[in-house]
Amino acid sequence: MSTSHSEHYLELCENPVQFENASSVNNVFFDEANKQVFAVRSGGATGVVVKGPDDKNSVAFRMDDKGEVKCIKFSIGNKILAVQRTPKSVDFISFIPDYPHLECSQECKMKNASILGFCWTNWNEIVFITDQGIEFYQVLPDKRSLKLLKSQSVNVNWYMYCPETAVILLSTTAQGNVLQPFAFKSGTMSKMPKFEIELPVVPKPAKLNLTERDIAVATIYGQLYVMYLKHHSRTTDSPCAEVVLYQLPREGSCKKTNVLKLNTTGKFALNVVDNLVVVHHQSSQTSIIFDIKLREPDCALNVHQPVLPGRSIHPYRIPLTGLAAVPTQPPVPCELCILYETFSPACLTCAVCSPFSSGYLWYLQVKLPPTVNLLQDKGKLMDFLLRRRDCKMVILSVCTQMLNGGDKGGLPVVATVFDKLNQVYKEYLEAEQTYTVATESGPSRGSAARERPVRRQAVIDQSDMYTHVLSSFSEKKDTSHKFIIAVLMEYIRSLNQVQITVQHYLYELVIKMLVQHNLFYMLHQFLQYHVLSDSKPLACLLLSLESTYPPAHQLSLDMLKRLSTANDEIVEVLLSRQQVLGALRFIRSVGGHGNISARKFLDAARQTADQMLFYTIFRFFEQRNLRLRGNPSFNPGEHCEEHVVYFKEVFGEQAFMKQVTV
Repeated sequence: MSTSHSEHYLELCENPVQFENASSVNNVFFDEANKQVFAVRSGGATGVVVKGPDDKNSVAFRMDDKGEVKCIKFSIGNKILAVQRTPKSVDFISFIPDYPHLECSQECKMKNASILGFCWTNWNEIVFITDQGIEFYQVLPDKRSLKLLKSQSVNVNWYMYCPETAVILLSTTAQGNVLQPFAFKSGTMSKMPKFEIELPVVPKPAKLNLTERDIAVATIYGQLYVMYLKHHSRTTDSPCAEVVLYQLPREGSCKKTNVLKLNTTGKFALNVVDNLVVVHHQSSQTSIIFDIKLREPDCALNVHQPVLPGRSIHPYRIPLTGLAAVPTQPPVPCELCILYETFSPACLTCAVCSPFSSGYLWYLQVKLPPTVNLLQDKGKLMDFLLRRRDCKMVILSVCTQMLNGGDKGGLPVVATVFDKLNQVYKEYLEAEQTYTVATESGPSRGSAARERPVRRQAVIDQSDMYTHVLSSFSEKKDTSHKFIIAVLMEYIRSLNQVQITVQHYLYELVIKMLVQHNLFYMLHQFLQYHVLSDSKPLACLLLSLESTYPPAHQLSLDMLKRLSTANDEIVEVLLSRQQVLGALRFIRSVGGHGNISARKFLDAARQTADQMLFYTIFRFFEQRNLRLRGNPSFNPGEHCEEHVVYFKEVFGEQAFMKQVTV
């Protein structure tokens, strides 16, 4: 299948984990808990190189060669190294600075048992999984010993471990399809309800067993799932394979929740990347992705089709080095195989170069821009993008593309997209408000401290939409102004629907468009029916439009009066228009004339050059002073001396109000 590079929605991380002289490596182990790769070289002393996605965490050391290494893992934080060389015991080496290189060994307690593997559940807590059960230990590096915390006898075929939840699954029974989970936390081991994987029906006398190749565990959207790769018999009506998901809650029984339809047969591998289940098909060398949050309507058991058509992983080229390198020679293509095939099936986040002798290993990641053109349904696309990491700029580009005429569907599609964005925005604002209230009231007795909500990239606020989408969209010359206004009003409607206060700059965009196209009747109606909510910035904008649209002045004053917190602004507006008596009447109507500045009003009256107006205003403040202080004179702090002099010059000293004496 020929695929444009622009359509590859799966790619390898830019900085691969690289091992030098990888061809000399005898064994490679992957530690799913720490996401580390151990490259082990034998011969004399055993050399070990440990690398992860961050080069800063790389470790290299040598150990005495005590036999072939069957499994090797660091505890959390690289504090203690566990090495299994025999079916009966595990060796421990301390990397703690206070107890460097102290060693001890622990045999499994159960007689005639063989250790299948081990899992670290804490920096000093480890679980041995044997064919006869599990043993939970605490490592005591200072005492060079281990303490058995708890054990459980059960016949075990194989096991799976999910490090995010510290849950181990044990395969029991002859067919292997009864799984017994155990949860570990802070030194405790809890037995969870066992459950059965429903195997496909096969013709008799054939019998099907569940193997570890068919099962994977992963955390998806914060919930633990067991994923079963189910291959149907070719004699059935539907021979295509599928992935069946069982949700495994901490409390309660496991239940089958999702079925992912693969629509083909063959060999598959599974990854979970950014909460997406990625299924790789070996023969076609393509991958498909599923999002279990994209629910099918009216379906108790969600049956999912791939979100996007199958595509191969973006090709990666490795530059040649060493004697074979030629300066002008281009990098060679790298043949990929899924890490599932190379290491443990529990590793769900990586891909690896095949063969390992090339020394490269990558983490798999989802590339969002190509998904935009592959998923035509904008509502479904938005649901998909809103749940991904690093989605903000892609979402904003989708909005820009949608408004610029590249997509059909018009306002209904625009409305759907805005509603989905603002629902996520509202949920974040509510979480912020809940956190603020809880912080201000202080922690209640017995409750844990509340964590501040993390602002994910999916939160597209009004500033983002204004800056990256609506501002430039409103200036487009090749788009109908009616459509632009309709889009702006649709966004405002969507914000109001989820009760988010609309920022004034969005209203300003609307008013600007209405004035620019002389739609004053529509502007008047929007204001009259409060489609545009009252605010001081909006009132000031209306005032600035008075020369273009004279009624805007009264609309502005009416808005300021409705706000009831804008009395000072109203007075300033009236005084600036030399409506001094109007300003005085307004301030008296709201009961604020007792403490207003006399000088401000006298200044405005003088500027009108109307002597009788000045006389009226002067006499008003004399009466106010007399009523408040029993004396009509102005206090020195009011700074009205020049106006007193002017009054005397124009009207004479006899015009001053006399103090009333009793």
